[in-house]
Amino acid sequence: MDFDNLNIWCWLIPALVGIVCGIIGYYWGKGATKALDNTADLKILKERNAKLQADLEACQDKTSKVSIAPVASVTANKAGTSVNFDALAAKTAMGKAVKQDDLKIVEGIGPKISEMFKENGIKTWKALSEVTVARCQEILDSGGNRYKVHDPASWPMQAKMCYEGKWAELAKWQDEHKRGKL
Repeated sequence: MDFDNLNIWCWLIPALVGIVCGIIGYYWGKGATKALDNTADLKILKERNAKLQADLEACQDKTSKVSIAPVASVTANKAGTSVNFDALAAKTAMGKAVKQDDLKIVEGIGPKISEMFKENGIKTWKALSEVTVARCQEILDSGGNRYKVHDPASWPMQAKMCYEGKWAELAKWQDEHKRGKL
């Protein structure tokens, strides 16, 4: 670049334009930052907060007055044996409501297979946990060709976890072994 042929205006005009833009930007920005009156919004939010605090305290009072059942309650099933079944723990671990001795909680057992097992005298988790895999396969084979795709290898083990109340362990196992296969 040849600096000998540049005159003063080549430097002065951009400098003046920059100064003028800076002054205009300063006053424009200064006008936009006027103090906003947010007191009405602040008052509304404080009222909402106070109402929510009151609701929270009321809920805490209600829950403290309600007697909480023991974590593992002992109930008697139809066979007369006692089983530890905690519906709340089961629901928490499995993510859905669980009925006692519902065979469908076992990964791979649906309504039809559950009905087939009940017809063959296997109505509880304890009964399923004591059955051999070969016997499970016999029951499936008695249902016809549509049940050949099912693999009952893990069903007694899963039923045992249900019977023993090992819900977190069962949920973890089912997450790791999709479709109930070992």
